[in-house]
Parts: sequence; structure tokens; C-alpha cells
Amino acid sequence: MVSKSKGTQDKNLEVVEHALTRSERFIEENQKTIIGAIIVIVLIVGVFLGTKRFIINPKEKDAQSQMFAAEAYFEKDSFNLALNGDGNYLGFLDIIDEYKITKSAKLARYYAGISYLRLGQYQEAIDQLKQFKLKDALVLPISRGAIGDAYIELGQEKEAIKWYLEAGRISTNSFTTPIFLMKGAELLEQSGDLNQALSLYEEIKEKYPESEEGRKIDKYIARVKSAQK
Repeated sequence: MVSKSKGTQDKNLEVVEHALTRSERFIEENQKTIIGAIIVIVLIVGVFLGTKRFIINPKEKDAQSQMFAAEAYFEKDSFNLALNGDGNYLGFLDIIDEYKITKSAKLARYYAGISYLRLGQYQEAIDQLKQFKLKDALVLPISRGAIGDAYIELGQEKEAIKWYLEAGRISTNSFTTPIFLMKGAELLEQSGDLNQALSLYEEIKEKYPESEEGRKIDKYIARVKSAQK
């Protein structure tokens, strides 16, 4: 007499064999399609690796060598030379155009935006900084805060508030976050939005008490509460 467990095992084997047969039949019937898909995947990976090795990496190296001079001019506050180059080395604007696919070109947008801001060309600064997308815990929020600064100079306080708050939220940390939340809160207070201003001041007090803004925040909270009475 065949045991129940033996019968179950046989049945399970039949199911497995049936599944394998169906899989084998599927592979046989679609062999060309499967091989074609594998070839396409291999080609895509090969193109990606080849592009990175033979195109992107050399361009990145060239861009970095050009950026060295532009950054040096930037640090000396020679913003026109930083933007446009000196005839021997490219400026940030040329690097953006000629090395689009590199990280250096992305970073050049930040430098270009700040350069325009320092030169008082506020709309140009905004245009460059809005295109800066390089994810960095400090540089990205600073770029958003700089957009807020440019809008302040253009007399557009509502836009400035929006960008200050984005700068404070986009990458939370104890350095940039309290700076930009404070800027946004002060503008909100000046515009009469006391509730939101107070909320931001209290957030700074609670989350960033050791920051420069946090150490002096009590007087701002007291001032808003007094104005609310």
C-alpha cells in the first residue's frame, strides 16, 4: 500500500515537471525574442559603460581643469572673469555650454548664479540657480536661499519667502536650515503673517537651539506674541 506522504510527493513532482515542461516550451517558442532581449540589454550596458569611460570621464577631467581658474577668480571676487574666462581658461558660462554632461558643468551653474548675484544681475542669477540640480546637503539649499536673496533685491518678497522656505526644507541640517527658516520667518512677520512667523521661530527654538539663530530666537518669539495681543 502506497503511503499518503508518498502519494503527495509524487503529485508534487508531477506539478514541478509540468511547470518545467511549460517553461521549456515557452523558451523554445520564444527563443529568438529572449536572445534578442538579452543582446539589447548587453548593448545598453556596454554603451553606458563605454560612454562613461571614453566620453564622460575625459570630459569631466577637462572640465575640472578649466574650473580651477574660474573658481580662483570667484574666490578673488573677480566675478566677470569667473563668468566669462580670461582668454586662456574658460569661465563658468563656457563650462556650462561645453561640458553639459559633467558634474563640473552642474556645479558651474551654482557659481555662475552666485557671481551674477554679486554683480547685481539678479534675474540672471535666478535663471542660473533655478537650473542648479546637483544634490548636495549644503550647496543645494544655499543655492535656493540665494534665489530668495535675488528676489528680495527685485522687490518680490512673496517669491523670496517661498524660496527661503524651500531652502530650509530641501536638506535639513543644523547649519543652513535655521538660517533660511529665520529669513523666511522675518519676512512673514514683516508682511503681517504672525502665526506662520511664530511657528517658524518656535521650530528653530525646538530643533536648532544651538545654532546662532536658535540662541537669539526668544526675543523674536516674544516680539511676535506681543504683536498678537
